Amino acid sequence: MTDTLAIALAQINPTVGDVEGNVERIRQARLEATAQGADLVVCGELATAGYPPEDLVLKEAFQDRLEEIVRGFAEETRDGGPGVVIGAPWRNDGQLFNAALLLDAGAVSAMAFKVELPNYGVFDEHRVFTAGPRPAPMIFRGVSLGVMVCEDMWFPEVTQHLTDAGARILIVINGSPFERDKTGMRCDLARARIEESGLPLAYVNLIGGQDELVFDGASFVLGADGALRVQALSWEPQVLLTQWDRNGEDWACDAAPPAPPLPVANEAETVYRALVMGLRDYVTKNGFPGVLIGLSGGIDSALTAAVAVDALGPERVRCVMMPSPYTSADSLEDAAAVAGLLGAELDSIDIGPAMKAFDEMLKSAFAGQPADTTEENIQARARGVTLMALSNKFGSLVVSTGNKSEMSVGYATLYGDMCGGYSVLKDVYKMMVFDLARWRNGTRPVGTFGPEGPVMPERVITKPPSAELKPDQTDQDSLPPYEELDAILQGLIEDEMSAGQIAANGHDPALVERVWSMVDRAEYKRRQAPPGVKITERAFGRDRRYPITNRFTAG
Repeated sequence: MTDTLAIALAQINPTVGDVEGNVERIRQARLEATAQGADLVVCGELATAGYPPEDLVLKEAFQDRLEEIVRGFAEETRDGGPGVVIGAPWRNDGQLFNAALLLDAGAVSAMAFKVELPNYGVFDEHRVFTAGPRPAPMIFRGVSLGVMVCEDMWFPEVTQHLTDAGARILIVINGSPFERDKTGMRCDLARARIEESGLPLAYVNLIGGQDELVFDGASFVLGADGALRVQALSWEPQVLLTQWDRNGEDWACDAAPPAPPLPVANEAETVYRALVMGLRDYVTKNGFPGVLIGLSGGIDSALTAAVAVDALGPERVRCVMMPSPYTSADSLEDAAAVAGLLGAELDSIDIGPAMKAFDEMLKSAFAGQPADTTEENIQARARGVTLMALSNKFGSLVVSTGNKSEMSVGYATLYGDMCGGYSVLKDVYKMMVFDLARWRNGTRPVGTFGPEGPVMPERVITKPPSAELKPDQTDQDSLPPYEELDAILQGLIEDEMSAGQIAANGHDPALVERVWSMVDRAEYKRRQAPPGVKITERAFGRDRRYPITNRFTAG
């Protein structure tokens, strides 16, 4: 047995289905790790296929191609360089597993299959994978490695089995999506496994965006005492070398100097970087040349435009102001100021002629009926048609600008302001929109393309929110103040509380029931909304699946 081991933690950004490209990313990480003197390179869960691959892994042609490429890459490890632990969907005895593979000395020399298949929230792994048997340790250069796949660390059984079988170092490969406050949860679970086993643990995560999900990296090593030894970057690809030494039967990882504390990130910064990562990878991985944003002069569209410029650069962001007779001079000025601060192109297309055309077209059908939200929605839909026309003509992706508070209660127009291929703020409540705007006005995030300094005038943040679909309109004509609305929505959606429990927290029972009813009635709209960046445990979509036809009431 060797007395030292150099293990490189490789945070890579895979693309689902791009097996050749993903293995090339792993190959480049191995080359970088070789230059650093690594003995072993560890990559994330399903890094060869991208995560989550969903039903794509059921295609036999995909399985064949992936196995061919992985075995070809394994041949390259005959060169005497480092071995590689990779995640891959892998067939064995006629079944498909979510696997960790050890590639070394020209072969797939060891395998471990994921035991605990998650089947909640965004996860649906029972649909496509077979749960594996409890794995044996992988022997690498004489060292017994207890390799687990993601969810296997969340429960004690696999760790206990590996410990009883003689593992000396725990290694966990992960595809752990970002959620607010999740970094601490990962470390707490890792420490629980360390306390049970007495073994050090290395945790390697993916980075990047995949549809609604974003992966934040933040890989780490904890010693057998639970202390942090090494901390990788968040939101950045990285190949981080860790040095391990043997003392009798025990192994210890040298602390990276200086030993950093666990990251206690500013929440606004963490969420903002998640939004940037999600939009950047959705646009780039799907091959769109850029994005289109309806810029209204309000805070939601201003923040969406700022995220887009930070993610893609101003040259790939086209903003469109679509004034109506109800658009205020302040909004026109603020939209122009936002585009100017961001350096983004701004067009102005008046929807007044469309409104007049619809009024004339529907005059006889609407005869004798008073004006109501119908006419307001026509304005929103005229704007949606305009943006989609530009998208069809020039190929850019329309990014919708609604937030989670609005989507929760249906304060959005189907086929109007909900138009788009992606929604940056879909999982961001309105009060956090304000927090993010204030934070971005004072801070330029690392690794982004936007400007230093403010990205929107202060008036955009402080003026009363309004859809400006009729004279003197504000959001609070139809909704409770956002502070109270968001608190009620937190209870209803994130915490699954009853109306009575929420009212007991100091909210008017009638208001709680009204908000509950609005949330239920808007389910059909949310089913037709574009995907958007997930930042909470209960993002609309696969995290929260409610029936559209539903007669259960708050009472």
